[in-house]
Order: sequence, then C-alpha cells, then structure tokens
Amino acid sequence: MTTDTTTTVDVRSIAPRDRHPLIFGTFDRLARGDAFVLVNDHDPKPLFYHFQAECGDTFAWDYLESGPEVWKVRIAKAA
Repeated sequence: MTTDTTTTVDVRSIAPRDRHPLIFGTFDRLARGDAFVLVNDHDPKPLFYHFQAECGDTFAWDYLESGPEVWKVRIAKAA
C-alpha cells in the first residue's frame, strides 16, 4: 500500500458547483492505496457523506486540520 500523499487539491478558489466533480475526478484517478489532500474554507462534512454514498468502504477520510480558516482532509482510496 502506498501512503505518500503527493497531490493537493485546494478548492477555496473554485466555484462551489465545480468542486465535487473536481474532487471525485481526482479520487477516481488515484491508484489503490494512494491519497490526496483536500484544502477547503469550510468543514467538508457534506462531501464525506457524498463519498459514503458513492464509494462505500473504498475510501478513507482523515482530518489533518480542522479550521477555523482552513480545513485539510486526507482522502485515500482503499488498497
């Protein structure tokens, strides 16, 4: 399993309607065991529920930073 996180997706300057497609596209391109870091200006908890609905147990979600200005989440594809 690869544990290096090499990609950061900072969506703070992305239009809200374009954020989820960008994030899910990034996730879909990950190899099994790889991850990326999501940077957001609010708690992306609704996105977590979207991942649960779409991906089930094929992802891992780990908060690296929890506001109040910036949230960072490591999102990994299960090996």
